[in-house]
Amino acid sequence: MQRFFLHVILAGAVALGVAGCGGKENGEQSFPAASVDPSTAGSINGIVTVEGALPVSKPIDMNASPACVQANPSPVVPPTVVTGENGALANVVVYVKDGLGRYRFDTPPETAVLEQKNCMYEPHVVALMTDQPFEIRNNDPTMHNVHPMPKHNRQWSTSQPAGSAALKSTFARPEFGMAVLCNVHPWMRALVFVFDQPYFAVTPETGKFELKNLPPGTYTIEAWHEAYRAQDQTVTIGPKESKAISFTFKASDSLGD
Repeated sequence: MQRFFLHVILAGAVALGVAGCGGKENGEQSFPAASVDPSTAGSINGIVTVEGALPVSKPIDMNASPACVQANPSPVVPPTVVTGENGALANVVVYVKDGLGRYRFDTPPETAVLEQKNCMYEPHVVALMTDQPFEIRNNDPTMHNVHPMPKHNRQWSTSQPAGSAALKSTFARPEFGMAVLCNVHPWMRALVFVFDQPYFAVTPETGKFELKNLPPGTYTIEAWHEAYRAQDQTVTIGPKESKAISFTFKASDSLGD
């Protein structure tokens, strides 16, 4: 009889051990990431605008570089707040901040490009995915020095003479608002966002954005702009549903206040 009870106890212990393998400490099972089902995916689209007085920026002093002065016969102001018709706001990063489950996303093969043009970075804001190809091109007749300032990836600084080949890189980890500087021309500055998911957009001067191929669910959507406090909205979409939302930044939201 004692041998029988000992056998039952050992069998139970083995069963518990097998059940716990591959699971989390609290007993929750760990499942592999799944692909998004395009037959049920929906989308979120909208527009970002700004109301009220806009921040005032002083023209950039480029006198230290004759080549830059020659490339810009008219005064150049930092592209911090760029607007279009009816208050449409450009350079806003709209992305899924929260709500995604465990999904597997392919790395886009397209190359994200940052250009040096007339001694300015263009575009001012770039967004891409982890491991996506990234190129920095020098279109100016003068040397630049490309200096990304990541927090979670390797920092580097490379000179790029006029007419040289594009600098190529990738980012293995997400980055939020990573500055890219030029050590030769200190006014040059771009912002790079690296996401580990594809649900992001940077608004053009129309202020419009669209997040496509979203699985059904409830999401926190954030609109981020460097000059204003970020805004969040909670949005629920059903299978194959498309929803329109809007964000409006006001002068009172300015980070300069």
